[in-house]
Amino acid sequence: MLIGIDASRAVLARRTGTERYALEITRALIEAAPDDRFMLYFNQPPPPGLLPRSDRVRWRVIPSPRLWTIGRLSLEMATRPPDILFVPAHSLPPIQPPATVATIHDLGYLHFPGEHPAPTRWLRRLSNRWSARRATRVVAISGATRADLVRYEGVPAHRITVVHHGHAPWFAPVHDAPRMEAMRARLRLDAPYFLFIGTLQPRKNLERLLAAFDRVADDRPRLLLALVGAAGWQPDRLRAALARVRARERVRLLGYVDDPDLPPLLSGSLGLAFLSLYEGFGLPALEAMACATPVLTSNTSSLPEVVGDAALLVDPLDVGAIADGLRLLADDADLRRVLGERGLARAAGFTWQRAAAETLAVLRAAHAATHR
Repeated sequence: MLIGIDASRAVLARRTGTERYALEITRALIEAAPDDRFMLYFNQPPPPGLLPRSDRVRWRVIPSPRLWTIGRLSLEMATRPPDILFVPAHSLPPIQPPATVATIHDLGYLHFPGEHPAPTRWLRRLSNRWSARRATRVVAISGATRADLVRYEGVPAHRITVVHHGHAPWFAPVHDAPRMEAMRARLRLDAPYFLFIGTLQPRKNLERLLAAFDRVADDRPRLLLALVGAAGWQPDRLRAALARVRARERVRLLGYVDDPDLPPLLSGSLGLAFLSLYEGFGLPALEAMACATPVLTSNTSSLPEVVGDAALLVDPLDVGAIADGLRLLADDADLRRVLGERGLARAAGFTWQRAAAETLAVLRAAHAATHR
């Protein structure tokens, strides 16, 4: 087959979960299908070395600052279509080849509409609905997303395959003391700390996490909370929540952190506090487990599916429950060790090679369904 991949999201310099998925699944698919050819479509040139290029893997760079999917990519599909188009992190174009596969990440905007700006909410719903209904086959990144697609969008269950994320192999425990000390000094983490990783936006439930941390920090005068991530929508809500924290000087806003710093940050923390209101998968939880980092996370959406028995699960709407979880991890070294060991074992089953093999099977099934 000639497999076309919309790789536009994979080339963004600051990758969050969706962009990381787009990059990693594209790389892994190319490795998993040595007898197939690939055409990668970009709306900007990729950085050198990010993705392979060869006689088997060709690039089509189609610069377009706006309306790339419905304009330039559609025109490409009309004039030079691949055998199948895979869209890992975006909407299907209006013009498409007969065989298509789209990945749908989450429908969290239906569960917590107030945590998303109205234009974003409606655009995402229209995009996901269009892609899920038009695609020959759909990849859902969790059983929770699959259930939502069936329940809310009426997508037939037999057209949806759950393919969980993997984690990059460089997410692993870090035991290099000089590296850890240098990271701590550079980021001003001069005391035990909990870590959050993700875009700083309301659906990540940072208001309740901050309120819970404030309770726990009362009688733990050296405890820190480090928030890693770029600013998202509705930043005024985060500023207001920070202003209410009595221990404000012990909350570190680290901003976006480059990939090499993430494993030592995770390895040096007391635990990852990842209390999202809704996640389609929750990649930071998996990456924390791969670093043997204890995880405190929500007992809702996809997160129990990802962490299994390798994390503390609490109600993300209950500030008291979040505070109790933080206290447990802060005070019980044995619990941190046990959760770290369980997480490391569980994370071993989540690889991009496995995800690519499962995704390739979906692509082949979609191609076969349109070429009978």
